[in-house]
Amino acid sequence: MDISQRGLACQVLTLRSSRFRKLNLMGEFMHMHTLNLDFSSSLTSFDEDCFNCMPNLRCLSMCETRITNLWTTVAALSKLPSLVELRFQYWQYCSDSGSSFNLSSGNSDSTADFNLLERVPFVGEFCTDTRELTDPNAEDPLRNFYSFGEEAIDHDIQSMVEDSSDDSEIGCTRHHHRSWLSDVFPGWNLQVPLQNEFTLRNEDEEDSSQGSFTGHIADVSMKYMSRHASPICHEKHYREFMIASLPNLKNLDNVPIRKTDKERATGIFSEYFEYLPYRWKHKESVVSILQKREIKSGHIKVQSSKRSPPYPSGNSQYFYTRSLSAAKLGSSTWPFLHPLSLLGCDLGKGFRPRQFEYHPSDSSLMVFGTLDGEVVVINHENEHIVSYIPSLGAMNSVLGLCWLKKYPSKLIAGSDNGSLKLYDIHQVPRKITSIYGNSGCVTFDEFDQLTSVHVNATDELFLASGYSKNVALYDINSGKRLQVFTDMHQGHINVVKFANHSPSIFATSSFDQDVKMWDLRQKPIHPCFTASSSKGNVMVCFSPDDQYILASAVDNEVRQFLAVDGRLHLVFDIAPTESSQNYTRSYYMNGRDYIISGSCDEHIVRICCAQTGRRLRDISLEGRSLGSSMFVQSLRGDPFRDFNMSVLAAYMRPGSKSEIVKVNLLASSGDAEDDSDDQRPCLSHSMGA
Repeated sequence: MDISQRGLACQVLTLRSSRFRKLNLMGEFMHMHTLNLDFSSSLTSFDEDCFNCMPNLRCLSMCETRITNLWTTVAALSKLPSLVELRFQYWQYCSDSGSSFNLSSGNSDSTADFNLLERVPFVGEFCTDTRELTDPNAEDPLRNFYSFGEEAIDHDIQSMVEDSSDDSEIGCTRHHHRSWLSDVFPGWNLQVPLQNEFTLRNEDEEDSSQGSFTGHIADVSMKYMSRHASPICHEKHYREFMIASLPNLKNLDNVPIRKTDKERATGIFSEYFEYLPYRWKHKESVVSILQKREIKSGHIKVQSSKRSPPYPSGNSQYFYTRSLSAAKLGSSTWPFLHPLSLLGCDLGKGFRPRQFEYHPSDSSLMVFGTLDGEVVVINHENEHIVSYIPSLGAMNSVLGLCWLKKYPSKLIAGSDNGSLKLYDIHQVPRKITSIYGNSGCVTFDEFDQLTSVHVNATDELFLASGYSKNVALYDINSGKRLQVFTDMHQGHINVVKFANHSPSIFATSSFDQDVKMWDLRQKPIHPCFTASSSKGNVMVCFSPDDQYILASAVDNEVRQFLAVDGRLHLVFDIAPTESSQNYTRSYYMNGRDYIISGSCDEHIVRICCAQTGRRLRDISLEGRSLGSSMFVQSLRGDPFRDFNMSVLAAYMRPGSKSEIVKVNLLASSGDAEDDSDDQRPCLSHSMGA
């Protein structure tokens, strides 16, 4: 803490195997050019300004940490104007057989799994003349650092050292060397086709002998294998994202960055990521946008005729709203994250939320159901309880909730034991009490093993589904079950949803990998269409205008279909975890402009453009206390506030309670710094949280 607050005058700082979880260095480190955080296995995130005090830092290593978030990492590292070499992993050169090689000699050792980070020079040493490394009299501050006070770096490792990428010079050495890759493999080109390995391609097929450095391995296929990788390295397009976002970087993960690498990274970033929402290309201040609105300027002057405008057309009625959103979102990578803390709770216990829904017409209201069968209506703006309905032993976990639209004080609640009730919150006590009558409550016939309920657009009918192949149709006015549609799928039906505007149209999703559209006017014997995923479907929902349906299958398989005929519109590029239990849920945000997606085996909420599929941000959920990892149990976009959502986050620690966390991407996380409750989640945005 003393070092963090005051700083140090050193040039090289080693904090290997440190136990801190969030890096926050506030002192002065004006002379530091190298920082080593390798094996800090508790490190998950950075404070927004943690690198502001290191203007001369050139070399940074964070191998085998728990860093995962591309956006927050890049935002923190972008505060380092001198950073040229960065390492989150080490690439070891080996053959297809798994044998590792010493690049200078070509010797292999199939049995030795040596500690690469102990023997191989830190990337910062690529900035140092190799002759200085072998000269004990040379004034090289890195030499003692990387020998760790024991012995000089092995001579065979030193030969790997180089000082520049192919297209530009780092500029901190007095001698220029050819790239060690070119020295060892003249005529060969490094490619990065996969996340966890590099392959070498010969640029001159007629002279492939130049790719070998000793005869006995000349014909062996060679690869780079990742060692001591931090989780961020497994993010899809990690290398391209880092190169495109940190243009001054010369070396990433001990592999030089060339001009062709930068060109490829720019293309990959443009294809798969959004820099700012709504196609904004450059950041602009809120003040500038407000000034343009005041003078009724519908567009921004282009500084150069060759430069495309950094914003979409100003003719849209949403132009200024979206402009402000882009400006606010671009001003901070860390959003405002606030766990709901309910006031007026006098039963001496906290709630255990299991499901929640925003109110469709009152922007301040939200309802959530608990694992104990309670239904709680809250004002999520002032965090006061509006209505409380105890379980009275009649309900188990509340899994289905749906507000009525024409009768905004009423809602349907269904539990996993089959109980189905309609409540009028105007006739429910505000205070928490174990006494509750049946006034304002309508009970419907049970639906066994219920998982989902949904009301149609006219508030006349609702559907229920569960762990069966059947769907039940209920009449709200009479309180009767009208019909049970049987064998609608080959597997059990997880979710059923009515369209938002067509009262007879509904969709079902099932673990049989199908999503089906139905029409009550045609007696749902045969679906209007069937759309399929490659894995079991966890849920489905309509876009607010009913133009699309969004299907979420197991392990991050998210697809968008045209609601008119079921044609595939978009597959979102979200990497799977290869877990069959990673249940994914996705919803729309900002109308149908963006989708938010989260999974129960991951602590990430992903935000993607619903029209292009490009990733805008990731949001990482982390508990404040060590070991309190969290996962996404459910989530919803705020229907009244752009780039706002709520996430039902559960701790992985047994016995821990779930939290409903409000996320505002347009506000800064600094507004929430006063929250010091160790039991509340700290959502570090990877922007996203």
